[in-house]
Amino acid sequence: MGGSIGDAGEAFKPQGPGLASLPGRGEALSVVSAYIAGTGSYLPPNVVRNRDLSEVYGMDSDDDWVVRRTGIEERRFAERGVGPADLAVPAALEAIERARLLPRDIDMIIFATLSPEFAFPGSGVLLGDKLGLPGVPALDVRNQCSGFIYALATATSMVKSGGVRHALVVGSEVHSAALDLSTRGRNVATIFGDGAGAAVVSATDDEERGVLRWQLGADGRYSEHLMQRVWDTRERPFIPLDEKGRGVIDPSLLWAQMNGPSVFKHAVEKMSLTLLSLCWDGRLSFEDVSHFVLHQANLRINQAVMEQLKLPPERVPSTVQKYGNTTAGTIPILLAELDRAGKLERGQMLALAAFGSGFTWGGALLRW
Repeated sequence: MGGSIGDAGEAFKPQGPGLASLPGRGEALSVVSAYIAGTGSYLPPNVVRNRDLSEVYGMDSDDDWVVRRTGIEERRFAERGVGPADLAVPAALEAIERARLLPRDIDMIIFATLSPEFAFPGSGVLLGDKLGLPGVPALDVRNQCSGFIYALATATSMVKSGGVRHALVVGSEVHSAALDLSTRGRNVATIFGDGAGAAVVSATDDEERGVLRWQLGADGRYSEHLMQRVWDTRERPFIPLDEKGRGVIDPSLLWAQMNGPSVFKHAVEKMSLTLLSLCWDGRLSFEDVSHFVLHQANLRINQAVMEQLKLPPERVPSTVQKYGNTTAGTIPILLAELDRAGKLERGQMLALAAFGSGFTWGGALLRW
């Protein structure tokens, strides 16, 4: 794997003006808010189109079948040997650069993923090592598709408390290593892709800017409606052994299991209610929101949210068609693309919402 992904390197230098004007550690700053100071994303170069799923992997599906069900036309798969922390490096460096900072300015890493390299330790410490940040605390968030919202809420609270000045928030996934790419697994495997998004959440004394409010929720009654079991630590041993003492896992437990109709119904309901609640609490109408940044799991889910809330399509951007569901990565990847394209302007109101396994959900209202 090339060093451009795996190593930050001493040669990295931020581009753009203003670095010298930013307050550093030890300088006084009256913190009244936390805002997204920079964004970044990285998608592995290997594009897997819908027809590749049948032509390359032998899955009994076609482009029309996948697009009709999900709206997804293609996704990215990482190469073997690349994990979520590797994908996160270029995304993190871009976010840090756009925030006009250096990696050493980061006070904390919050890493959201459902596909960590190992059972433990988490991906956050691996990213810290790759960025050359020994001693910087790293927190892993395991809230699947709503992981970035949970991480953003945590970073916002940490920054506003005054304990952290610049928090690096990452959502990164390598799903391709754990997808059943056979016809048996097509209902789930066609949905997911690999990718990473990042945001730097920084302190500001500008009370008109930043994350204005956030909202989180969970309902474990539906935990088995979207689950990947693999092992069970309630059992002894947590992975069954055969007569020769070798670990044996039921192949069906390796793959994610999903109750599609239940996920669809609850996702539409919870994201719609979250957006309504955020705007109500913020005394805003939907007309006041410039962009509704929704989790990119399935285009049909987001279209149902748009229809239910009567949201205009031009204010609900989408990347699911070209990247699929990158779980914790979808919202930061979408934010980075909007930011890079110059579509996020100072003072705009953004509403974020996500829903995922657990069931968990969350949203945030922020002024750019």
